[in-house]
Amino acid sequence: MWFPRLASDRILRTQPTDAPFALTLRQDNTDRLYCLNARAGEQGLHRGMAYADARAFCPALQSRPADPSADLRFQHALARWASRYCPWVGLEGTDGLVLNVSGSAHLFGGEAAMLTDMRRRLNRMGLSVRTGLAGTRGAAWALARFDGGTAEPDRILERIGGLPVAALRLEKQAVTALQRLGIRHVADLASLPRASVTRRFGPDVILRLDQALGEQPEEISPLPIRPNFGVRMTLPEPVGLKADVMAGAARLLDQLCTRLRQQEMGAWILCLTLHRVDRNSRKIEVRLARPLRDPARLLPLFERGVDQMDAGFGIDGLRLEATQVETLPAQQIGRASVARNERLDDLVTRIGNRIGLENIQRFLPAESHIPERSYLIAPAAYSEADGSWGTLRPRPVRLFPPEPIDGTASRPPREFRWRRMLLTTGHTRGPERIAPEWWLDDSNWRSGLRDYWQVDTRQGRRLWLFHTPQNPGWFVQGEFA
Repeated sequence: MWFPRLASDRILRTQPTDAPFALTLRQDNTDRLYCLNARAGEQGLHRGMAYADARAFCPALQSRPADPSADLRFQHALARWASRYCPWVGLEGTDGLVLNVSGSAHLFGGEAAMLTDMRRRLNRMGLSVRTGLAGTRGAAWALARFDGGTAEPDRILERIGGLPVAALRLEKQAVTALQRLGIRHVADLASLPRASVTRRFGPDVILRLDQALGEQPEEISPLPIRPNFGVRMTLPEPVGLKADVMAGAARLLDQLCTRLRQQEMGAWILCLTLHRVDRNSRKIEVRLARPLRDPARLLPLFERGVDQMDAGFGIDGLRLEATQVETLPAQQIGRASVARNERLDDLVTRIGNRIGLENIQRFLPAESHIPERSYLIAPAAYSEADGSWGTLRPRPVRLFPPEPIDGTASRPPREFRWRRMLLTTGHTRGPERIAPEWWLDDSNWRSGLRDYWQVDTRQGRRLWLFHTPQNPGWFVQGEFA
């Protein structure tokens, strides 16, 4: 299948217009036409044309920026749709699909009936499509893009011989070189001595010819089938009790976790959907601090959501799906450390499903000797604890913006007033000189060097003071336990 206007058809199938329409993509600092509809082609516009020139030729041209990533997702969606005709579907470039319909065409009444059904369904979806059917991938590609129709396995050369040499999926340079020598059709190329063609144009030209004619095998890889981590249950009679819903959820969890274990995956987010008899549904989403596939640890997390559910006239169906998964290979089970980490993860998960996993945070060390930059704050669910808080001297448990106190000498003042308290200096330890990071423009460190002191006051306060030699002054920045 070849979709000559895949990108523009993706937009116009939901926002139809009768005016000339084109998608633009910025290339080499210039906006160029990326894909256009049939009306724009009738106005003389073509792909690769500068957008400014296109507007000069066609003032009524409507345009939108192209989105190649969205086009790729749409192409994948079409590949899933095409699996209705055969289990083997792959992508062909950025605007086509390749199907191996061997053994499945008879299910649709033959090859001709199957192709007719494909075109009818795709046209009804608002997509322009051209199909080609042959015994080789190369011949089918050529027919889809240059002629259409089918080719019998023993008459491929006769069928594609009149097509241009570009139908062999050759590079543009090779096509241009062949045309300059008067070799314009596939039949002309096939009649030439193979050794001469290989010596002049390289082996790729003969390889493509042999692949199209079936004389050389061609490796074709279908799209990998993404496993579906979802299970469902239909109840013979509606239920409304919490115990009955939890029993159904337990059975679904066993099935889902078995499937996750077989694929060596773990779930980050689980969604339990309860279908009521009045056609309404209730969703219970559980977010985890770590990927899991243990039913015993997952089941209690649904109790709070089930308690708050409104069963209405009864629940007659349940669906459980892992909406976000991650690779979780089998690991050797340890002793106390593993159990302790699992208990912490379960605690974070239970609290996080009430207040949000992002609101449970932990401190992590950072590569900086500046006190304010020596740590990071990260969500505990998405980070690992790091015990490498390597410092030459202890740091206060509380750190706050510098607060000035009286004093200009190089040693801590004997008495000073801080936060309306008159404090008397007892034991002191220091100084520890910290220089600012010159590569960062931090307004708090523009005063230059700082000499930090640990000061134990006679009133029981253990403070972290620093002195600025360049502009003499004392500040309190932290407090020890």
